[in-house]
Amino acid sequence: MSSVFKGFKALLASPAAATPSSGMAAVASKTPKKAASPKPKASKPAAPRTTGINKVTPVSPALGQFLGTQQASRAEAVKQIWTYIKSHNLQNPTNKREIFCDGKLKTIFDGKEKIGFLEIGKLLTRHFVKTN
Repeated sequence: MSSVFKGFKALLASPAAATPSSGMAAVASKTPKKAASPKPKASKPAAPRTTGINKVTPVSPALGQFLGTQQASRAEAVKQIWTYIKSHNLQNPTNKREIFCDGKLKTIFDGKEKIGFLEIGKLLTRHFVKTN
């Protein structure tokens, strides 16, 4: 039998059947095993990204009055608007996708009586001043 078939038999044999006298066990014992190196732990959490919707930019006076600040990121503005909507129970109970606008929200959303939740981002676009 050639050495190729002996190695193949050793691979197919059960672990209990493998003996140090078999060809593959002898080869396996000659190769050194590497010790598992521990992965370094992250010392600090990753800093939030300051681009895109997380970039703090100047806002319009109307949105600034609503948020209580003259600069905000789009993500933070949307979060605060949703907090206001939920705390004042302004979602339509039968269709949660509709939001009823009270006086404060009408100043931001072009005086509309109700809006869809997907419109929030579109209607906020004009309140963020573009900076170069």
